[in-house]
Amino acid sequence: MTTAEELVSKAERIAVLTGAGISTASGIPDFRGPQGVWTKNPEAQAMFDIDSYVVSRAVRVEAWKFRLAAPAWTAEPNAGHLALVDLERQGRLTGLTTQNVDGLHQKAGSSPGLVHELHGTVRSVDCLSCGRRIPMADVLRRLEAGEEDPACEVCGGILKSATVSFGQSLDQTVLDAAVAATRSADLFLAIGTSLQVYPAAGLCDIALTAGIPLLILNADPTPYDEEATALVPDPIEIALPALIS
Repeated sequence: MTTAEELVSKAERIAVLTGAGISTASGIPDFRGPQGVWTKNPEAQAMFDIDSYVVSRAVRVEAWKFRLAAPAWTAEPNAGHLALVDLERQGRLTGLTTQNVDGLHQKAGSSPGLVHELHGTVRSVDCLSCGRRIPMADVLRRLEAGEEDPACEVCGGILKSATVSFGQSLDQTVLDAAVAATRSADLFLAIGTSLQVYPAAGLCDIALTAGIPLLILNADPTPYDEEATALVPDPIEIALPALIS
């Protein structure tokens, strides 16, 4: 049986997909795990549904409270993020596709041009009416000043973090870049993701169809475990640096 170490050491072109599991060691909870946001508070899912968000001011107020208190503002990259920076420096990274919106890959030093944020970023805010994009920091200051549901200062429209909610479409350009990175690889590495959300999980199908080995680093079982060449259930911040060094 081929080991994870053998897969990584032999690979010359590695495509990476990361999920919430890579950021938990940085203090950012995942969504579906035992301490996940939705596990502990199922009603919180409404904040991530675009229809609920647009229709209900109460949902938006709760969403802004959630964003104001988000651990992403103080979180630091962990050894898992830094290991992927090392992989890029080795010249073996074809692309780093992430389901995360925390920006920790870029903060760790990953090149923005190689990071494909499938689900957007929490560090910016979009107006759902006029399309204006502004820094999240600008809106956080308004929240700290007492606003509960800040509106666009240009058109009065609803503001929302520049993340992809349920019911919204992914940026096709970002998705195309992720697919291209996958197809150009000779190893697909899925890290800290449940592989239950599409089209992100579909990148595994693209890799497998092309005959590209699949290596999964995740604490919990995924739907792709039986098709993976190797599985690593150990803590990502320990296992990933060991594989890439």
